[in-house]
Amino acid sequence: MSDDRPKSLGKYQVVEEIDRGSMGTVYLGHDPYIDRPVAIKVAHAEQLSDEESGDRFRKMFFNEAHTAGRLTHPNIIGIYDAGVDEDACYIVMEHIKGGQTLKPYTKADTLLPVEKVVEIVFKCAKALDYAHKQGVIHRDIKPTNILVTDEMDVKIGDFSIAHITKLDSTATMPMGLVGSPRYMSPEQVNEDFITNQTDIFSLGIVMYELLTGKHPFAADNFSRLVQKILNEEPPEITEFRSDLGEALVNIVKKAMAKDRDERYQMGLDLASDLSRAFDALLEEPSENISEQEQFSAVKQLDFFQGFPDAEVWEIVRAGKWQDYRDGEEIIVEGELDDSFYIIVHGTVAVRKTGKDLRTLLAGDCFGEMGYLAKTTRTATIVAHGDTSILKVNSTVISQVSLNCQVRFLKVFLRTLIHRLSVTTEKVSQEA
Repeated sequence: MSDDRPKSLGKYQVVEEIDRGSMGTVYLGHDPYIDRPVAIKVAHAEQLSDEESGDRFRKMFFNEAHTAGRLTHPNIIGIYDAGVDEDACYIVMEHIKGGQTLKPYTKADTLLPVEKVVEIVFKCAKALDYAHKQGVIHRDIKPTNILVTDEMDVKIGDFSIAHITKLDSTATMPMGLVGSPRYMSPEQVNEDFITNQTDIFSLGIVMYELLTGKHPFAADNFSRLVQKILNEEPPEITEFRSDLGEALVNIVKKAMAKDRDERYQMGLDLASDLSRAFDALLEEPSENISEQEQFSAVKQLDFFQGFPDAEVWEIVRAGKWQDYRDGEEIIVEGELDDSFYIIVHGTVAVRKTGKDLRTLLAGDCFGEMGYLAKTTRTATIVAHGDTSILKVNSTVISQVSLNCQVRFLKVFLRTLIHRLSVTTEKVSQEA
């Protein structure tokens, strides 16, 4: 514990030092009014008092509260408060119990399973997409600014050099050379105009490291690093990992494309590709059935009555066709996911605590609540005989046309309301 630790800051009690960084010292604190632990970042006094750079440092320090404070997302560290107590400038943040950065998992001997890497980057991409849509560009995405919790959930932090863009304009401004050089995009290195795509490039570097334990632009000095970022392609991931599928290799390449026209445009685009890759990692490949056959089978289902052919094609291409054998579990009670399932062929049983409750047929659907609220599954779904399912992920469906999304949502809500009405009537009769 540091000798200069304050006893309190504003209404917050200071318990112990957690960490020290370039901007300040982070303490574990306690909010007595809400009775919860908090993290309190206190600016370095010597940097605040510097005659030449003190004002700039103070502005940069409080920039985190100004930018991140407008964001509310489960994968972004929450900002609760900020203030000045005598000469101490502080920011009060969400405390991540047992949180550690991704840095240890960028070493070759401590890599995470591929599935976990995909999940982590997926959550980061979704969080950044949310931030970008609020007009916030992070500008300093790197392993040490991404925390993982005890349960390996993800929290993006340190928005001290983040920039708020004008939400009513696509124009951007030259930002100067700001950020961590090893994770800068080509446009950052060139001190050029930046967009949200600079964060995607940086996240691509993080993913490369998490998968390989190597930095894609390893260099001995800054000038060599800049040369590589601007002009050289990184070593192929397959040089370090032979067990990665083509989909993942292509995702990393696209995230780190030097030309912004070839890079992912939005975090949601990256998340959608990662979602498909995640499914491919966890699930056995289905039988080789053509898209035309899938379209023909889906088109005749009651669920899609009234859908134009073009929109049925969108759903087929956005969803994932899955085949199951008799007795195979499709979803499991207690699991967490955000997918919605439509039965194309065959039947399934709805099973809870080992007891079959009802049977669903072709054209029926299940998984509405998980899709809507990403809650844990309340029942297990088991295939009865050979069964084919169209799995629709909430992230992927957001990529189809707006008309298709609206039509899909109408049918989805109608199905959900019918399901709830039947349940309510059954409960009333039993009462």
